[in-house]
Amino acid sequence: MLSRFLLPPGPVRLFSILSGIMTLGQGLWMALNAIYAVTVVHLSPAQLGISATVAAGIVLLFSIPLGHLADRLGPRGVQMWSFLLLAPLTAGLLFVTGFWSYLVVVSVQGIAYRAGRSARKAMIAGLVPSGERVKVLAYIRSACNVGVSIGAMIAGLVLASQSLPAYHGAVLLTAACFLVTGLLTAKEPKVPPVPPKPGPTFGVLRDLPFLSFTVFDGLLSTHSVLLDVVLPLWVLNHTNAPKWMSAVILLTNTILVVLVQTRAARGTDTPARSARASLQGAGCVAAACVIFAFSSGADVWLACLLLVAGGVAHALGEVRQAAGSWGIAFELAPDHAMGQYQGTHAMGQDIGQMIAPAIFTSLTLVLGVPGWFVLAAAFVALGAAMPPIVALATRKRGSEAVAAPA
Repeated sequence: MLSRFLLPPGPVRLFSILSGIMTLGQGLWMALNAIYAVTVVHLSPAQLGISATVAAGIVLLFSIPLGHLADRLGPRGVQMWSFLLLAPLTAGLLFVTGFWSYLVVVSVQGIAYRAGRSARKAMIAGLVPSGERVKVLAYIRSACNVGVSIGAMIAGLVLASQSLPAYHGAVLLTAACFLVTGLLTAKEPKVPPVPPKPGPTFGVLRDLPFLSFTVFDGLLSTHSVLLDVVLPLWVLNHTNAPKWMSAVILLTNTILVVLVQTRAARGTDTPARSARASLQGAGCVAAACVIFAFSSGADVWLACLLLVAGGVAHALGEVRQAAGSWGIAFELAPDHAMGQYQGTHAMGQDIGQMIAPAIFTSLTLVLGVPGWFVLAAAFVALGAAMPPIVALATRKRGSEAVAAPA
């Protein structure tokens, strides 16, 4: 039954396999990165935080140029070499001995990963008809969740052993996943480079409606911070539920994303319908915030029930919002700058992920229940802004098409 979701016939099959392999390594390293840096490389928590912040800032600066590179050189080659480069960079962590070498390696890793991510979406845009792109990404996301889950389970075994050989083996396994992904990319169909159009090199910076969408979508995508950062602290400090409930909610989220992401992608074949999907997803996330709020002070069983119910609402909102986000980002991007626009879209999500943890934890852990209601209102407002922003961007794109010479 699982293969029905991960390995459908057609070009989606190889996309899903590649994504599953890549995210197995990614999930493994996400779960181990911080602990490896502190335990094996002997960084202080402050040095680890500085490294993560600096690397994220560098990736942001390179996002648009890397997307532009995929447009001009062809996305398959950029993706292939990005992951082939990630393999030795990851293995190089075995030889990192301090703050500066660690900072250099993770910064270049981030640049390579972003190049591959932007190229991947440009490849999908070049190989898949417009109305099918969101569906393809939905299959890929299901495969990614399976890969991340397997990687996280392997990381659990590594952490349980607490041995240096196990840590080194995990680094090499992660590098091998990137190497296999790069090599298998050569089997994907080639998407030819797109010649530049007259005008500024980075035309996306003048596309104000798309930039507005990028900002609002980036803020809306911060809902992932609720499960990864906020909810474990909320369960620990503000509910009577056992600590392991946060893990149950994460597991529930992973299963639901695998099972329903492809169905949630339906009805996102136009920008307007994708905008409505984003609004619907935002509404579900807002409902999850309200449900989480009521878990405070409830009896153990009621708190557990409310937390699971909130987790389900959050997962449904997540998959619907993601589908809407993909549809808008694809449909509003011109064919000659698909990589550049996808790189810009990723920037908005990165910025949201950088600012959300501090704000969200302050709202919920300091204000308590009212903080959840503030977040719910914010998600509703962000979702409600999507249809008018997308309508404006669609009109702009239509007027430019009419004005363009034949």
